Amino acid sequence: MRTSLLVLAYFAFISLGLPDGLLGVGWPFMAGTFDVPTESVGYLLVAATTGYLTSSVAAGFLLGRVGVGWLLAGSTAATSLALAGYALAPSLWFVVPCALLGGFGGGAIDAGLNAYAAANFNARHMNWLHACFGLGVAIGPLIMTSVISGGSPWRLGYVLVATAQLALSISFVVRARSWGRAPAPVHETPQRGRDTLKLPVVWVQVVAFGVYVAVEAGAGLWAFLLLTEGRGVSDAVAGVCVSGYWAMLFLGRVVQGAVADRIGVNRVIVGCMTGMAAGAFLVALPGPGWLAATGLGIIGFAAAPVFPLLTLTTAARVGAAHADRAIGLQIAGAGLGGALVPTAIGVLLARAGVNVLGSALLALALLLLMLYWLTLRMSAGPSRDQIGPVPGTAVPVGEAPDGAGSSS
Repeated sequence: MRTSLLVLAYFAFISLGLPDGLLGVGWPFMAGTFDVPTESVGYLLVAATTGYLTSSVAAGFLLGRVGVGWLLAGSTAATSLALAGYALAPSLWFVVPCALLGGFGGGAIDAGLNAYAAANFNARHMNWLHACFGLGVAIGPLIMTSVISGGSPWRLGYVLVATAQLALSISFVVRARSWGRAPAPVHETPQRGRDTLKLPVVWVQVVAFGVYVAVEAGAGLWAFLLLTEGRGVSDAVAGVCVSGYWAMLFLGRVVQGAVADRIGVNRVIVGCMTGMAAGAFLVALPGPGWLAATGLGIIGFAAAPVFPLLTLTTAARVGAAHADRAIGLQIAGAGLGGALVPTAIGVLLARAGVNVLGSALLALALLLLMLYWLTLRMSAGPSRDQIGPVPGTAVPVGEAPDGAGSSS
């Protein structure tokens, strides 16, 4: 793996998180400019999610044809154009198709880079790649806050990030041939897309990714409400606790990425899923605010490597010939789960009270463990000759129940 490509991959994931942070701070000012109610942001979110889900699925089927370099170049160019549209938009209805285009770009970047990283990165770099996304989400609000605090219009924030995305797109064009294509290994017959869709283990994994993101997003979204209304914590302290939750997610990816290769990828996945359940159990226990905050911190730190390591070991469960398409479907499942399940949790909290959040998170964490166990059972049949070696692990998942692994 060339250092220049690795750096580009890191910057691509930072850029993937930037737009989310921009919108969070900039929307109140955008709503004032367009003279629309605050809840109109829902139109943008629906459009962006639609584009994201569509392109993340399509990316897995396109990688073998166009190559990851050209896919990333086109996707970042689309994202740059979408953000420029935000900056120039005369009305909300001009922004909606821009959000759709931005979703297309973001989904393809996410799925394309995850598929490439799963085939070429070890566990350490896979975790650090996803940590870069969290860094991007954190930088986005700082950019928009600096722009607005300096007296400039919110549009400047989008101009700055659009320019950065354009520069990244040009970098991908220059280095497009260096990424190469992702052909199936020589010992496998290339599979058609419909063959991937027929594999039951693929769909179990899609559900597992949706459940994981539901826990991650649900905890971050509703933690403030639980701490303030359910545990009597002040707004200021609760805000710090929520920030701490996201910080633990970032820290966990940095720290655990450095040790996953030594401990073994499968052991880390099982241990971290168990840690998520333990943290959710603490949140579910009736008690003071610090107990729930501790549980949230444990969930964040334990959840950190699960997404990247599940992606890394996809080929071991579905076979290398299906991996790109399966990863695209998994990214789509993650986006759908992150959008629908936290919303459903909100409805549950409104009806049953905020203190049921911990129980809901615990049920989801246990479901995730069960789904992961099921994928291991379903993928135990293929031999090593069928699925080939997986970067980041010494042997296929089905042949290594103790999770022993080594970096590639």
